[in-house]
Amino acid sequence: MSARIANPFVHAGASMKAAVALERSYAESGVEQKLLGLVRLRAAQMNGCAFCIHAHVVELQKLGETDMRMHMVAGWREATDFSPRERAALGWTEALTLVAETHAPDDVYEAFKSEFGEEEQVVISMVIGTVNLWNRLQIGFRVPPAG
Repeated sequence: MSARIANPFVHAGASMKAAVALERSYAESGVEQKLLGLVRLRAAQMNGCAFCIHAHVVELQKLGETDMRMHMVAGWREATDFSPRERAALGWTEALTLVAETHAPDDVYEAFKSEFGEEEQVVISMVIGTVNLWNRLQIGFRVPPAG
């Protein structure tokens, strides 16, 4: 399969700059970067974005995440090595990534709300929205994974 647009990052200058700046702002949000990496990885897995799965695995490796936990993200409900906070974030990731189907159910939100303050809830929700944007660009333009 060949790329439809090989590098969408070089197009739509102002819009792309804004999206990249938004992504960079999450590093200063105060929310744990490993947790945000797990959120990004789960959304990319759900969307089947090979480019993004690769990128988020590399990101998580740099943050010191273990291979086993990265492998287990897809089965986080049955896995025993995710904290309640991580579980709440992963559940919310699934609910928002599939929002047309789930409509962000109350029970999932209550679990999320019990672990995160309002500021963190908004940041994590924005990360979920942003990773879904990146997934749609990479999948839509058939951008292959790096390496």
